[in-house]
Amino acid sequence: MKKFKLPLLAQVIIAILAGIFFGQFIPVSLARIFVTFNSLFGNFLTFIIPLIIIGLVTPAIAELGKGAGRLLLITAVIAYGSTLFSGFFTYFNCDFIFPKILPENTDLNSSWGTGDTLLTPFFSIDMPAAVPVMTALLLSFCIGLGLSLIKGNTLRQACFDFRDIITILIAKVIIPLLPLHIFGIFLNMTVSSSVLPIILLFLRVIIVIFILHIALLFIQFLMAGLIGKKNPFGLLKNMLPAYATALGTQSSAATIPVTLAQTRKNGVSENIATFVIPLCATIHLSGSTMKIVACSMAIMIMSGMPIDIFNYSGFIMMLGITMIAAPGVPGGAIMAALGLLESMLGFGETTQALMIALYIAMDSFGTACNVTGDGAIAVIVDKIARK
Repeated sequence: MKKFKLPLLAQVIIAILAGIFFGQFIPVSLARIFVTFNSLFGNFLTFIIPLIIIGLVTPAIAELGKGAGRLLLITAVIAYGSTLFSGFFTYFNCDFIFPKILPENTDLNSSWGTGDTLLTPFFSIDMPAAVPVMTALLLSFCIGLGLSLIKGNTLRQACFDFRDIITILIAKVIIPLLPLHIFGIFLNMTVSSSVLPIILLFLRVIIVIFILHIALLFIQFLMAGLIGKKNPFGLLKNMLPAYATALGTQSSAATIPVTLAQTRKNGVSENIATFVIPLCATIHLSGSTMKIVACSMAIMIMSGMPIDIFNYSGFIMMLGITMIAAPGVPGGAIMAALGLLESMLGFGETTQALMIALYIAMDSFGTACNVTGDGAIAVIVDKIARK
């Protein structure tokens, strides 16, 4: 009999609610036990983030370039362009909307800030990273591009083995402990201050992101219909079963069979569909990019951190590349993006934890947006291939 496992989204929601509930009456000495765990777990994330980048980005780039043909290059460019469009589309809309609905320098800032309001751990163990985040990213690009050009397999296989280790570490250690980490964050915030206004602000962010991701899908299929000379609404309607499946599975990989079947219904040839859909399940994460950009902007606005288009442009471009390396586990995209959030936007331990909570709360919708958009890319690639 298969053992029942509570979905990660449900675990995160329970962790948030439990943190708020127990924070109303739990003794400070007991709360500090969870704060101590948070300190250790946060330091471990600081240590492991560069290794996650090296372990995931290097083989992803190597595989993308291996035997790279013209069609592979075209598909990769379209997928990356779609991800960039999603990032900048989200940035400009959120830059207009969020200042109107999210107050700056709220209690959120004092709740996670450097003030004396938060509880302190009983002890802390420093876990310095082996290399800085940007060094890990550059090293991954250099090795990955090099592996795509050489014929040797020794280093390539070592990178793939290291990727397997990192993937297992994320799936078996980091992801299972995230709900406890998030519980500790909200417990600390509740004990130290009022957390209800923060939750209400987060609900506003989630509603905005949901509306934007529906708008993004309409734009993607309008482009696909224009290029493929097909009815865009009919194309999108055919992809709805894939959208619904992704909502339930929270996995692009698990949805591939349904996405393939619905893509064929859109008139995409068998060869193109079986090539584009599995590839885009790995390299096309426009929905995940939208969530990361929107959530990070919301947190920065609420905490009074400065936002400028030049810094965010670089962040979005790097995020589009990093998303290629996101492992196929729930929450994998945000784990791959933590390094950029830290190095380019200045996110600390607690802001990263809140990013993870906010991201996972919408993980199903992001995955559904990703796989549905894959169908639009398949229509475009099919039209190009026929020419």
